[in-house]
Amino acid sequence: MKTNKQNADFLHIGKKLIKWYESNARELPWRENQHPYNIWISEIVLQQTQVKQGLGHYLRFIDRFPTVKELHHASEDEVLLYWKGLGYYSRAINLHKAAHQVVEDFGGEFPNHYQDILKLKGVGKYTAAAIASICFEEKVPAVDGNFYRVLSRIFADDFDISSSKAFGYFSDLALLIMPDDKPGEFNQAIMDIGSEICKPKNPICSECPLNDDCLAFETGRISEFPVKTKKAKVSDLSLKYFFVKFKNQFLIKQRGNDFIWKKLYEFPTSIPSEWEDFIINSKIINHKLTHKNLAIEINTIELDSKKEFEKFASDNEFLIVDEKQADEKSFPKPLENFYKNVGKPEIGELPF
Repeated sequence: MKTNKQNADFLHIGKKLIKWYESNARELPWRENQHPYNIWISEIVLQQTQVKQGLGHYLRFIDRFPTVKELHHASEDEVLLYWKGLGYYSRAINLHKAAHQVVEDFGGEFPNHYQDILKLKGVGKYTAAAIASICFEEKVPAVDGNFYRVLSRIFADDFDISSSKAFGYFSDLALLIMPDDKPGEFNQAIMDIGSEICKPKNPICSECPLNDDCLAFETGRISEFPVKTKKAKVSDLSLKYFFVKFKNQFLIKQRGNDFIWKKLYEFPTSIPSEWEDFIINSKIINHKLTHKNLAIEINTIELDSKKEFEKFASDNEFLIVDEKQADEKSFPKPLENFYKNVGKPEIGELPF
């Protein structure tokens, strides 16, 4: 149900949000100084990651790269290493590239306008709006899933959030309730209410400062919003690896920029045909990505010739590592779990 909103005055809703935020804001480390670099890193870390999971990763990353210049001077491998455990490693690669942009295109000073922030690699409209509003008081709504949920419930609006026009539509809705002052607090208030109160399931409406203004609450239709009709297609993908080892060492190589797991390390994907006889174990690992179901076959090959092992590595540009050295590289989680557990009994197996 869409109502005639354009001629109505909804600014009191935004003012309620800001007042609530002033007393109930979550205490988060990146909010302490509202520095654009810290806000930027936190927003990228929290993409696809909840605050409680991302907080430790954020602190570790900021401790190693406290400024954009430190990030700029780091190697890509080190940036990936400090992103380890967060997944979606393209985010780390883009952070590194954007740091170069800030240093090379903006003189090392973080851009202070929405349109300039949007030029940074890996920064979308939401992240640019969050930085511009929180750090530079620019009046632009930081529309994300929280905005879709909160606004669709306030207005009992059934606009489809899977539509390509959803961002613009809900940006306009947000502007109806967004006061001219304190845009950063307004955006963070919706972030906090969406995370802590107006949850996708089992929202705590009794604690919401907007329940007097929420049409979905008033009509008992909270569960109907937001409306989403399209579901992302999930495809199946099979991958095959060979874990080639000699004693406690094994072979790895860094992936290129193509396909999934860009710039992460992996095992060989092919071997000489005569090595088939050296396969001592084969294992299928099932792993889910956002839009893919992976079936990963890993064949363990144990060579007894150091010369042959080293020649294959040299001819095919593989690195020879042990587990400790591998831990200094970034791997897809299924491959990391595999090399860490090679030779260890599976659950239910006897250790002899």
